[in-house]
Amino acid sequence: MVDLPGITRVPVNGQPENIYEQISGMVMKYIEPQESIILNVLSATVDFTTCESIRMSKQVDKTGERTLAVVTKADMAPEGLLQKVTADDVSIGLGYVCVRNRIGEETYEEARIQEELLFKTHPMLSMINEDIVGIPVLAHKLTQIQGMMISRCLPEIERKINEKMEISVFEFNKLPIVMASSGEALMALMDIIGSAKESLLRILVQGDFSEFPDDQKMHCTARLADMLSQFSDNLQAKPKENLTEFLMDEIKVLEECKCVGLPNFIPRSAFLAILSKHVDDIHDKPVEFIKEIWDYIEVVLSSVIAKCSDNFPQIQSAIKRAGRNLMSKTKERSVNRVTEIVEMEKLTDYTCNPDYMTSWTQKTASQLNFVNSVLNDDDDNFSLPGFGDVQISHLRNYHAHLLQQAFDMKMRISSYWTIVLRRIVDNLALYLQFSVKNLVNSQFQKEIVAEMVDPRAGGGIERMLEESPSVASKREKLKNSIKLLKESKDVVAAIVDQNSGYGDR
Repeated sequence: MVDLPGITRVPVNGQPENIYEQISGMVMKYIEPQESIILNVLSATVDFTTCESIRMSKQVDKTGERTLAVVTKADMAPEGLLQKVTADDVSIGLGYVCVRNRIGEETYEEARIQEELLFKTHPMLSMINEDIVGIPVLAHKLTQIQGMMISRCLPEIERKINEKMEISVFEFNKLPIVMASSGEALMALMDIIGSAKESLLRILVQGDFSEFPDDQKMHCTARLADMLSQFSDNLQAKPKENLTEFLMDEIKVLEECKCVGLPNFIPRSAFLAILSKHVDDIHDKPVEFIKEIWDYIEVVLSSVIAKCSDNFPQIQSAIKRAGRNLMSKTKERSVNRVTEIVEMEKLTDYTCNPDYMTSWTQKTASQLNFVNSVLNDDDDNFSLPGFGDVQISHLRNYHAHLLQQAFDMKMRISSYWTIVLRRIVDNLALYLQFSVKNLVNSQFQKEIVAEMVDPRAGGGIERMLEESPSVASKREKLKNSIKLLKESKDVVAAIVDQNSGYGDR
């Protein structure tokens, strides 16, 4: 039961200027909850429809179902009181009770005797129904209303207590386990590593993203496939050819690689020189791609580590550092490996892919017509399948055998280069899958364990035995909250049982 102050609009005797706002806010705080019974005290001397307290109670209890009006000073304004409490112009759902205040030094018993005498003998007040007059009637009515409200509100109160306790227990269970020994700390560390490893295996290798259903960034196999596909398209996109300088690169290389021999043989050194230049042109793309891949995987790894070590903030930074070190080593190793894959293509010209011969045969079918068109001054351009219209006027100063060699080498390089690019993509895809699986299955655990047991890193295992002041404070608050909620639940249950017992009588 809360006795709230009356509404004061004008501050007096040093009261704060916002006295009205302060009192109004206090009153609203207590009358707003649906579990509250509003005992609206009205003076018989005023017009009920103009009362500030009525206006406030109507804001939170429009139907008046939890508002009871107590009319005081009945002896000071008996005229029209009967009409006021029976007309109920302000919709007081729980009704009215008219009372007489104590006067002077009257005792409680004396005041009750005088009150009973007043409502029985006063010519106007005696006309009011005895069921709504007197302090004893008010007390009885409040007891009934309170019992009714308790019966109605207790199930909801019990539900809220259970809900709050579930949340508190959940939060408490999420707190770091208090470690008693290095052995327990080591076991906890292995649990963290095992949990992170399983999560990484699911999302990076198996393609299972059920752990992060709404976070597409963590649907890793799909994102890696997207990145590989984009890289493949970018790598194999045909560069814009300078058709005005058609065959000039090949002619320059052939002239520098010529030797004493038959004119219709292409020097292997010339072919490798052109091939090497092509490889140099795309050398950076595979390296940048593998860096981009590991940058993405590092973000994923960091997210998984943070999630799995969230209960151990004292070592989370060390585990994250181990993850960064692992990714740095892996990225460096991968860049070296990818560089090797690309550089290998410069050393020799080999493929067992039959598409090479098929493509070369198709492309060289136009060789004779091309050479004749150059030598016969037919036209300044020649339509070549796969290349479009190429300019040929600049080639008329060269011998037919050199043109044949240059054309043949151009078609060989063109056919072989397609296979080289696809081979680079395939090798990167295989290496990527192998590296990711090796990272998850082997390197991840080794790196974190090495970081945590290294005394130079600050003794990660020992740090697990410590608990930060903030976590300790939170643990104590949650323990007290759970204890209080359990006690509250028992009290509410006892009241429910008691009310049930009363209902059976």
